[in-house]
Amino acid sequence: MKIYRTTSGIVIDHDESFFLSKETDWDNFINRQNLFQKITQDLKDLKADNDLSEAIRRNLLAPVGSQEVWAAGVTYFRSREARMEEAKDAGGGDFYARVYDADRPELFFKATAHRTVGHGDVVRIRKDSKWNVPEPELTLFISSQGTIEGYTIGNDMSSRDIEGENPLYLPQAKSYNGSAAIGPCLYVPGSPIHPDTIIHLEILRKAEKIFSGDVAINRMKRKHRELAEYLFRETSFPHGVYLMTGTGIVPPDHFTLVVGDQIKISIDGIGTLVNTVGQ
Repeated sequence: MKIYRTTSGIVIDHDESFFLSKETDWDNFINRQNLFQKITQDLKDLKADNDLSEAIRRNLLAPVGSQEVWAAGVTYFRSREARMEEAKDAGGGDFYARVYDADRPELFFKATAHRTVGHGDVVRIRKDSKWNVPEPELTLFISSQGTIEGYTIGNDMSSRDIEGENPLYLPQAKSYNGSAAIGPCLYVPGSPIHPDTIIHLEILRKAEKIFSGDVAINRMKRKHRELAEYLFRETSFPHGVYLMTGTGIVPPDHFTLVVGDQIKISIDGIGTLVNTVGQ
């Protein structure tokens, strides 16, 4: 099932029928263990109202309340190669090779809720950066108890020239206003997402496709539970947390986003997250 946060309330899409939750607090609704079973139970007291599909179309919000957004890096071999290339002049390329093979994954803070945008909103590129790319990522929703309860689509906007200049600049390259997008929904399946699920990326400029790519999530070196376990080792998240799991789609080095570009990220079973680039 898919859960949408809208200005009209929390809308549940289950088997192509739509329901308005009695719960109005997003944090309380999603931060429950065994979320699929809990929502299934909730539906027994709700009546379908297919007019709610209009609320999703017109009044959609990012599926984030009080949650932080975190991210994992260098979880795909393609990302390892790209990070090593961009950092070689700064002498930092070896860092990325080592973290790819290490037991401990790279995890970093990405965004607060107010720096995160949703479907149809504007993502930003930094004014002091000249090399910017989207990073399409399967994003986990993890409850405050550390259990993976759902999935969404994430865009980890990145300033590659800033990170490449010095790996210590990663927080500036990754975390700024409008640097994270998630949506359009929280996908809550009855079992873990299938490893053959495909992530698709398409970038349009003046309505023409200038880049596209795709990758299966089974190309990830790290397991989802492994990433969640490391994230929760010494950090608590009272409302749950979103964790972007890394990218396996990297545009060529000559490519950079410009203002007005449209980014479309699709993940099988979840939907499509569309954002326009601003500054």
